[in-house]
Amino acid sequence: MAILLSRGDETRLLVMEEVIEIMAGAFTDLAQGRVVLPQRTPIPVTAHAGLSLTMPCLLQGMGALGLKVVSVYGENPARFGMPTVMATVLLQDEKTGAALAIMEGGYLTAMRTGAASGLATRLLARKDARVHTVIGTGGMARAQVWGVGCVRAIEKLILYSVNPLEVREAFRDSLRDIFSGEIVLAENPAQAVGAADIVTLITNSSIPVIEDRWLRPGTHVNGIGSHTPKMREVDTPTVQRAKVVCDLVDACRSEAGDLIIPVEQGAWSWDKVHGSLGEVLTGSIAARENDTEITLFKSVGLAIQDISTAAYLYRKALREKAGTEFDFLK
Repeated sequence: MAILLSRGDETRLLVMEEVIEIMAGAFTDLAQGRVVLPQRTPIPVTAHAGLSLTMPCLLQGMGALGLKVVSVYGENPARFGMPTVMATVLLQDEKTGAALAIMEGGYLTAMRTGAASGLATRLLARKDARVHTVIGTGGMARAQVWGVGCVRAIEKLILYSVNPLEVREAFRDSLRDIFSGEIVLAENPAQAVGAADIVTLITNSSIPVIEDRWLRPGTHVNGIGSHTPKMREVDTPTVQRAKVVCDLVDACRSEAGDLIIPVEQGAWSWDKVHGSLGEVLTGSIAARENDTEITLFKSVGLAIQDISTAAYLYRKALREKAGTEFDFLK
């Protein structure tokens, strides 16, 4: 018997602090070789300005098997009033291959992405970081605020995006249940970045949205939004200056335009990347080493994040009798 889990079920069950710990376990498994992680398969849907991605994974340490199908359609909000990112997750029984759960994956994706930023921030940001700037106010941004807020005592949140003022104001107001500090809508990105201890980028931009000269010494940057070779949020001088930690170096080699483009320009090389997040987590490479270095967490998103979160969600749903039972064999 499988269960179906809706976005409403997930909103009630997923807790950011818990998902951050799930991410820590998943990235540890990855670093220690207990994961089967094929490269995700992208299918461009050029006629509708969309992208569909299939992301399978087995986490042997967690006994979690499954896949996510996620779509990124940048014109959805304006054309159809629908989210840019939508997804469905299938969780399977590792022993039999039977379906255990099918769940809405958009909210899960936002939560696991915010949790990964939270984990990276815990490892790489200065301990005294108090000001968090978020560039981008779309559907994925709330979880970024939440994830970072779980690991640092953020006192001031600065928001900037190219969205209309009413959209930015609505986003600001939507954060009141997860953030009690001061929230400022910045007039320009330079102002927003220049005041920050932590900068999170969660846009769908194809050109840099920040410049290195705006960053103060000791700033930590989460580069989260760009996930294809032609997209970038960070300029080349920032990459050159920063200690770069990838969610997974091999994945970033294939998909992270923030890093691929500087390599193609001859301005940076892969031997300069510091390593992968799991290596920092397990202590095989250093985290932040002083209060003046710029650190950059570059993430393209990994199936281990989705399937580990799905397994945790499934177990919690069973305990709390959430979801709708469904028998595929009847």
